[in-house]
Amino acid sequence: MPRRRTPAGPAGCEAAALAYAARGWSPIPIEPRGKRPLVPWLEFQQRIADTEEIAAWFARWPDANVGIVTGRVSGIVVVDVDAQHGGLDSLRALEREHGALPTTVEATTGGGGRHLYFALAELALHNRVGIRPGIDLRGEGGCVVAPPSVHPSGRRYTWVDARSPDVLAPAALPAWFVALVRRASPSGHPLAHWRRLVREGVAEGERNNTIASLTGHLLWRGVDPEVALELLLAWNRMRCRPPLPDDEVASVVASIARLHEREAGAGG
Repeated sequence: MPRRRTPAGPAGCEAAALAYAARGWSPIPIEPRGKRPLVPWLEFQQRIADTEEIAAWFARWPDANVGIVTGRVSGIVVVDVDAQHGGLDSLRALEREHGALPTTVEATTGGGGRHLYFALAELALHNRVGIRPGIDLRGEGGCVVAPPSVHPSGRRYTWVDARSPDVLAPAALPAWFVALVRRASPSGHPLAHWRRLVREGVAEGERNNTIASLTGHLLWRGVDPEVALELLLAWNRMRCRPPLPDDEVASVVASIARLHEREAGAGG
């Protein structure tokens, strides 16, 4: 089947967003030449925007990029290989150890990296940063900037020839890569570290930093920010010596949640 090319120029991102929605992927508008979503996009982790919503986005922001929300709503996860942080070398090393990743839908990012799109199995995979140097996974709670968006460098995101979603279906993510994702700790700390903190608590001088770290740990494992806040309010009252005021805990959690949304958002 011949490849249909996505139109170039700002209008190309609107056309691409409509095509992605028709494919069953959840598109969102992204800031021009950037990676930040232009709309609150928690809603679009649950449902796909309709054509009127997409048209309204690009009428308001005609130069916007287009992103794809990853996870169950779109049925895909994306392996984000960052060339500038050693991702290409890391991927080669992983493939020497475990075997080559299957041929799948692939985009080249404007920064010289790779976005490898894989079909989401029945299990849910959440975002993971630093699976290996320069290799992240965009899953539940994440999104990627997609072709034909323009990178901050001025270069476009493009589909790799013969690996466009128009001609190739996303392959299943191999079991060995799933296992790597599940073993990866977003912060680099072993589980014993978190269990000790939760069990033993901390003293004055360590409370704010520890609440920030615990918040990040929970958010990267897919816990809703409101649930994380309630858990940390309870933990603070029971384990911190002495407890912080509730409003101070809430302020720390809100700050980390905002940072998490930026980092967990658009890859590449």
